[in-house]
Amino acid sequence: MKDKTKVIAIDGAAATGKSTLAKILATDLGYVYMDTGLMFRALTYEALQRNIIHEGGMDHEALLHFLSDSRFDWKNDQLALNEQLYGDEIRTLKVSEEVSNVAAQEVIRKFTLENQRRLAADKNIVMDGRDIGSVVFPDANHKFFLQATPEVRAERRWQELQQKGEQVTLNSVLENVRLRDKKDSERKHAPLKQAADAILIDTTQKSITDVLDLMKSYID
Repeated sequence: MKDKTKVIAIDGAAATGKSTLAKILATDLGYVYMDTGLMFRALTYEALQRNIIHEGGMDHEALLHFLSDSRFDWKNDQLALNEQLYGDEIRTLKVSEEVSNVAAQEVIRKFTLENQRRLAADKNIVMDGRDIGSVVFPDANHKFFLQATPEVRAERRWQELQQKGEQVTLNSVLENVRLRDKKDSERKHAPLKQAADAILIDTTQKSITDVLDLMKSYID
């Protein structure tokens, strides 16, 4: 990381509030927000669209070919994959069910790591993910690790999906949250892990404002 740039890393499991907090924090500080979750979701969405992911598993040769011709770039301070911006199509339960499997692939971790470091090379960045403070930027200026109960996280994610018109049950979302926790924590490459020097914040009973104020107190 270059001396002239700063990185704030926010790690944690799904639906702990990472993305919401990172976006607000970046705006308040005048930093750029890098949504690493979007990276993995966009790659998963494209893998589904291209039938790289199918019922029989994953076509690793096709995945390698796709990655060799792909890259993330900034487009109006938003992340674009091969110049394509994404919206709600990557936030479906179907993508959520597959994203941990995609994120566990060593070639995916290598691809995203290279892109994340390249895109942060000349900007002040707020990044959220699962391994930002532990792997991607172990020398980040500030590191936070968020946690919350699976039930509260599932409720948050279920409400988001309901607002987008996706008809799913709360139980199915809770099952997905628990499964993703297990896969993300146990994967071989860059697992979900709190960095030794990261500040732990439990968001279960805290509002976004409460957590944001707490994070800013450490940054200030």
